[in-house]
Amino acid sequence: MAMDFSSELSDTLWDVVICGTGLPQSLLALSLSRSGKNILHIDSNDYYGSADAAFSLQEADDWVARHSTTAASSTSVFKSASITKPENVAGLSFPRAYTLALAPQLIHARSELLSQLVSSRAYRQVEFLAVGSFFVFKPSSSPALAPTLVRIPSTREDVFSTTAISAKAKRGLMKFLRFVVDYNNPLQTEAWQQHADVPLVDFLRAHFKMDAELQTYIITLTLSLDGRISTRDGLATIHRHLSSMGMLGPSFAAVYPKWGGISEIAQVSCRAGAVGGAVYMLGNGIKEMTTGENEISLELTSGDKVRTRRLVRGEETGGDEKAIARLVAIVNSPLKTLFETMVEGAPKPGVAVVAFPTGSLASAGEIDIDCPIYVFAHSGDTGECPVGQSVLYLTMLSSPDSKNILHRALESLLIALDGEQQRPESLYHLYYEQAGSSMKRQQDGLIFGFPPPSLSLSFDDATLGPVREAWKVVMGEAGADYMTFPDREGYVDDDEMYD
Repeated sequence: MAMDFSSELSDTLWDVVICGTGLPQSLLALSLSRSGKNILHIDSNDYYGSADAAFSLQEADDWVARHSTTAASSTSVFKSASITKPENVAGLSFPRAYTLALAPQLIHARSELLSQLVSSRAYRQVEFLAVGSFFVFKPSSSPALAPTLVRIPSTREDVFSTTAISAKAKRGLMKFLRFVVDYNNPLQTEAWQQHADVPLVDFLRAHFKMDAELQTYIITLTLSLDGRISTRDGLATIHRHLSSMGMLGPSFAAVYPKWGGISEIAQVSCRAGAVGGAVYMLGNGIKEMTTGENEISLELTSGDKVRTRRLVRGEETGGDEKAIARLVAIVNSPLKTLFETMVEGAPKPGVAVVAFPTGSLASAGEIDIDCPIYVFAHSGDTGECPVGQSVLYLTMLSSPDSKNILHRALESLLIALDGEQQRPESLYHLYYEQAGSSMKRQQDGLIFGFPPPSLSLSFDDATLGPVREAWKVVMGEAGADYMTFPDREGYVDDDEMYD
């Protein structure tokens, strides 16, 4: 929309101004897209997605220039951003051939987010890929041997067919998996509730007599950043994983949106808002704000002045909670061994997960890791890189040495994958740190605030609660069905065309 509508902006009393295009704000826009409300949706960034954005290489350059400082910013959760390109390694394609996600997250099949995308009809605009195997990195036992990757068995058949686990360990693992499937049964609850707040690894050791290797397999499935997830949260997470397995297809429990992950869902949601009549203004934030009894007066950074009944915004700064460090690497290999289909009839996975357990990076003169490192491997099928290449997203809790540690983990992983047709090599590295916060959603009169972005590696349905609360605030007494829409007039499903 052209920017010559300043008078329209100021003359309109907006029902709500939404500030930011992160996932919560974008889902709110989707939920209001059939409401008939006057909605102004702004973002101080010149791109969609906020902390959930995805960038081409050129856009990543611009983003790094704004987030390269090593000090925490009052306007961003990101810091210490840098880009490096190894010398004498060719193969990087043109900048727009890449879409690098700032905050890649897996979405479990039983997530309420998928249900809402279906009921709102937004799912038709998103293509999902299966998340395939989970692997554990095993360091070499001798300098003459290469490290290896061990695939975690994901089904009952997997457990019994794998040769990586002893017969005794298989029986113990099956006992635990049966326990988790029904862990909320009163008889099962009695067994774990007294251990609810202790680390899951301690419960596994004491109650199931699991050895360290099996404990690693279980903790990997939780994607716990510190490896010390509580028994209560750990059992819930494993139950979600197991109950999601096979729900959308054989042999996988989670999906990933093509073309940039959560960023793609945010953009699809904003497009639905625009179709519903919302006005969008990127590169435009709030400069000044005056709150009255029944409305809020805003001056935007563009100089435009607007009035609104409600303001909904997200918290874009981190707190004093834990932070994470990420290294995004583009690799000149398809890494085919990570994306194999393990069950006949299963879709080809576009994402695989590799975990470096605590203590798995020991080497002479180097600091070992005291928390896990997780690697999300994305194939060219994700649309995030050209076919024949891969993108690796490495994540760990931030520390003074996290950049060096992540680069060592990357090199170790590429050595473990040296069985490919060509030795995998890095073409590009993007490093940054992201601050976390325990801040909850806030409401102060006419202003509703979403909490800061989650650092979780899998989508947390707790993100959705504040979105629905904000929707109720905006809709008031008029609120009816939430996120449940019919198809728009004239829409024909591709499948129905051939019935």
